[in-house]
Amino acid sequence: MPRLGLCSVTLRHVDVAGVLAAAVEAGLDCVEWGADIHVPAGDEAAASRVRAATEEAGLAVASYGSYYRAGSTDPASFDGVLRSAVLLGAPRIRIWAGATGTDETSPEGRTAVIEDTRRAAKLAAEAGVQLAYEFHRNTLTDGADRTLRLLNAVDHPDVRTYWQPPLDLPDAEAIAGLDTVIDRVAAVHAFSWWPGTTRHPLSTRAELWRAVLARLRTRRRPLDVLLEFVPENDEKVLAREARTLRSLAAEDGAGEGSE
Repeated sequence: MPRLGLCSVTLRHVDVAGVLAAAVEAGLDCVEWGADIHVPAGDEAAASRVRAATEEAGLAVASYGSYYRAGSTDPASFDGVLRSAVLLGAPRIRIWAGATGTDETSPEGRTAVIEDTRRAAKLAAEAGVQLAYEFHRNTLTDGADRTLRLLNAVDHPDVRTYWQPPLDLPDAEAIAGLDTVIDRVAAVHAFSWWPGTTRHPLSTRAELWRAVLARLRTRRRPLDVLLEFVPENDEKVLAREARTLRSLAAEDGAGEGSE
């Protein structure tokens, strides 16, 4: 079974105590703390407080959701990101693969992303922390094949990728993309958008998530599946969404929804 959790960015309007209360009520296992609101990069006191509060709530820190863009953000700022991750007790930092899509990025820009990722990965590895790219449009991870090529170019054992359903991609194509990168996936962001960024309950795309979770169960190493962007960003629906995710994760239906 994957470890089920919550991205704190889901509840940007709620304080740390509120995020933890919602996660506990929903029966989740862990939290990916975001650098945007709850644990600002370089704020060491905040990272220490949030770690203590998370542990006191009986939850694990899944990862640190940073907004560091390799090859684009000032490299010196990664030091603050890494310090916060270490104090937070995060085993993984989410970073972004540049600031433009694959087709819009020059060869020099791509090289900058690769080299900066390697530099950051070396620093992180020395602190016992892994890196994983956000899987997202308008970056060099704007497709499964492209993400795999980037990871191969970086060629670092401690750099992996997140996965989430690409915007407006039909279920079968989304699953095919997951199959392409699944051996390099560190965690999954779970949400139900269709069309565009229109948010629905997770059950609306149950067939997609049933197939995703069936595939994740076949992996030797359990992965984190983190709820993100619930309808209306409403903490009151989090328990319902967690029940849906837990139910789908427990089903025995490998391969369903992939046709």
